[in-house]
Amino acid sequence: MQPFTTQVIHIISSIPEGKVMTYGQIAKEAGSARAARQVVRILHSMSRKYQLPWHRVVNSKGEIALQDDEGASLQRLLLESEGVYIQMEGRIDLGQYQHQPQPLPSPEQPKQAEEESF
Repeated sequence: MQPFTTQVIHIISSIPEGKVMTYGQIAKEAGSARAARQVVRILHSMSRKYQLPWHRVVNSKGEIALQDDEGASLQRLLLESEGVYIQMEGRIDLGQYQHQPQPLPSPEQPKQAEEESF
């Protein structure tokens, strides 16, 4: 599995209940800001295998991006059951519900050589 795919799976798995992330946000967090469509592909092909909370991923406008009515209705139902309010025009207030993961810790700085005592 490619490192980007592994990162995407990890990020989606870590979205907490009652929060959402956008496809582009996930791509950026995984290290490739322009790979939102790749996130869509990973989500579509691996959600079941990795039991990903697919319903917590929305488009950049805070909208459910699924085109089929059944899937979109299920996503809406799952989000609302977690307390996410979807406005009349079908948008989620990203200011309120968008998950902002903690930045990954930077690699430890190499330990400086201990000064020799004289």
